[in-house]
Amino acid sequence: MDHFHYRDGELFAEDVPLARVAVEVGTPTYVYSAATLRMHLHKIQKAFAPLRARVCFAVKCCSNIAVLRTLVREGAGLDVVSGGEIHRARLAGADPSSVVFAGVGKTDAEIREALAWSRDATAGVADGPEPAHGVIFNIESEPEYMAIAAIARAMGVRARAALRVNPGVKAGGHDYISTGAAENKFGVSPAHARAMLARFGNDPHLRLSGVHVHIGSSILDTAPYVETVRRTLEIIDQAKNDGVVIDTLDLGGGFGADYQTGDAPAAAEYARVITPLLQERADKGLRIILEPGRAIAANAGVLLTRVLFVKVEGAKKFVVCDAGMHTLIRPSLYDAFHFIWPASVSPQHEPVRRAERPDLPGLEVCDVVGPVCESGDFLAKERALPAVARGDLLTVYSAGAYGAAMSSRYNSHPLPAEVMVDGANFEVIRRRETYDDLVAMER
Repeated sequence: MDHFHYRDGELFAEDVPLARVAVEVGTPTYVYSAATLRMHLHKIQKAFAPLRARVCFAVKCCSNIAVLRTLVREGAGLDVVSGGEIHRARLAGADPSSVVFAGVGKTDAEIREALAWSRDATAGVADGPEPAHGVIFNIESEPEYMAIAAIARAMGVRARAALRVNPGVKAGGHDYISTGAAENKFGVSPAHARAMLARFGNDPHLRLSGVHVHIGSSILDTAPYVETVRRTLEIIDQAKNDGVVIDTLDLGGGFGADYQTGDAPAAAEYARVITPLLQERADKGLRIILEPGRAIAANAGVLLTRVLFVKVEGAKKFVVCDAGMHTLIRPSLYDAFHFIWPASVSPQHEPVRRAERPDLPGLEVCDVVGPVCESGDFLAKERALPAVARGDLLTVYSAGAYGAAMSSRYNSHPLPAEVMVDGANFEVIRRRETYDDLVAMER
């Protein structure tokens, strides 16, 4: 359950009516619920507490600094994939020891930035044989390892790293977000992993003492995690036989979210199958890291959009809105489902669950589309909605993950505003761009 609900036909985020946000801030606007962010983070933390797992929120899915700061204050670490995300992590108040740096294409400048952040944050802190207070690098390839190790050596610092292994487990809701199969660009094969761990597991400047796996996103079945953990533990045991102690296991993320009511297992269900496989090792000191993003943020955010026109051509009805693929690209890119509903409805149309075809009277089938000059610009196709008219406010649900973070200025539309609700209060955490913002870097 989240904190978006109807009261007498008006949609609220916590104790704030969304119509008020739309009037004061305009549309399109992303609205986040701080209480929902905290709730989903706490559920994962509690579910994996027996493993003492570090939960590192995937910054890429919702990178607003206010969102990150909210989660960091609740004990979350951060999973970053670029220098820009490192900058956001620093501004959000994250400790580098709670940050993992992933991504297949780290530049030398980004590597130096992460190493310098770790060095500066731990000045005067006594480390043992392994630097325990800095960023963990998730290594994607041998050339990347060599580059990071060389930079660390040149800077005179020590760093820690986990090797991303491609376990050959296919999972995820779309081919574009499946990352653990042999054809994907991520990680190294188990055989290559064993060789790299044996060679670099005790390197003095970049000790390769962890294993990282991430098999995909929107995974709605627990079975792929069981198979992944089993295959990964085999790699850890092989490394031990080769004289390398693996002290960190990063299981990545991928936990699903409820885009439709009841889609995804609860955090406790994922933990129920994963924990028994790792409990003994965790009790002996194996550090466990998780990198959820969508499971925390998706249902903590909605997108508000105004109806510009209702266009009828023959049997086809189009609801044209001011939000589109430039604001929320997931429907166009992944054919993803987002529940869409008016922010103000009659009592008979208050939805009891989020579904493609709600069992409610008087609905009309339409395509919800945006203003972008592309046939692929849509938020929903063949969707059953209550009758809507020009000026009505629509709510696109489950938009907190990969929504604002993937928005663009295509067709020279300024980026949307972002708002955080906390109880009865809300604040603009990213102002709407202006036309001057659009051209500020041009000449």
